[in-house]
Amino acid sequence: MSEITRKHTNTRMSQIVTHNGTIYLAGQVGTPGASVAQQTQDCLDSIDKLLAEAGSDKSRILQAVIWLADMSDFEEMNGVWDAWVPEGHAPARACGEAKLARADFTVEIIVTAAA
Repeated sequence: MSEITRKHTNTRMSQIVTHNGTIYLAGQVGTPGASVAQQTQDCLDSIDKLLAEAGSDKSRILQAVIWLADMSDFEEMNGVWDAWVPEGHAPARACGEAKLARADFTVEIIVTAAA
């Protein structure tokens, strides 16, 4: 049986779970109350840091799921996302609208990556 590794774990969740060469990150959020662009950049910075800790990087992201509190922020979020994704390495991606955990969160990003 393949080993499951969990990092930054509390009673509710782990920030990183690795299994069988795949890295799963918890949803990342930005600075509460900041602009959509800043919250998106904060999410991406956290993703970069966590993937590096797990021995990977953004060029190895397999899938991204992005939740916006309001789809009217789609273009603002995409401006930051598009500048961040390495050319030729765009992951499978979905983006939808959802009520996030706090009213002052506007973006949450969840990724799955290869180790």
